[in-house]
Amino acid sequence: MKLQEAQENIDQWIKTTGVRYFNELTNTAILMEEVGEVARIMARKYGEQSFKKSDENHDLGDELADVLFVLICLANQTGINLTEALAKNMEKKNIRDADRHKNNEKLK
Repeated sequence: MKLQEAQENIDQWIKTTGVRYFNELTNTAILMEEVGEVARIMARKYGEQSFKKSDENHDLGDELADVLFVLICLANQTGINLTEALAKNMEKKNIRDADRHKNNEKLK
């Protein structure tokens, strides 16, 4: 699924099943909650924290998809075309970081 298609699908879902978008501030708070759930899994799976019983059935892919869903909601309700925004962002990174990482001694 392409980003534009995801934006359209989520917009349609919100308008039919979700009734309406939560306001932007609420969705920002929800996004932070979802990112926190990703962080929790990462700290336990790849970091030094151990899993609790309540953490064992959490799916990283599902949690990342939750983050993407809310991020797309925010893009939709603020009029951001994510395909265009990502292309512009990659162009910026390619110019700004053309040699930056290659020359970073910490990455060698």
